[in-house]
Amino acid sequence: MKKLLSFLILSVIMISCGGDDDICESGEGTPRMKIMFKNADKITTLDSLKVYVDYGARTVDLGWSRNTDSILVPLRVDDSPFTDLYVKRTKKGDSSKVRVSYTTKSIYVSPGCGAKLNYENVSGQLLKVTPVIKLESGQNFIENEDKTNLYLVF
Repeated sequence: MKKLLSFLILSVIMISCGGDDDICESGEGTPRMKIMFKNADKITTLDSLKVYVDYGARTVDLGWSRNTDSILVPLRVDDSPFTDLYVKRTKKGDSSKVRVSYTTKSIYVSPGCGAKLNYENVSGQLLKVTPVIKLESGQNFIENEDKTNLYLVF
């Protein structure tokens, strides 16, 4: 009898703990910006890349990416119309400064997730060259993380 009672209590706890709206885990949150790399007119894989993102109150180091042709960068979620990125290829090398400008649109997702931001009119401006020599635009809106929004040319 005690085993049956324990099983029933455990079953009730397990069933009541997980609803679809409890956690926003199925990719419904605010999407990140996808950046790919080019060398001349070809997509290229970089052996190393470090990105810092200025979120206004602080700058966050996204760490080193190794042997990659793209990165996903979270943009600001406050009322700022731009996010500044700092990109470097070597530990002691210079950093390029890239300003990503956009407008945001808030969209309700669910009670668990709340609202997410979609970014529209996305454009990049190279404020400091070396190692990045120019930018090329990709898709000018961010609804998910599938399409490339910006190309960094090295």
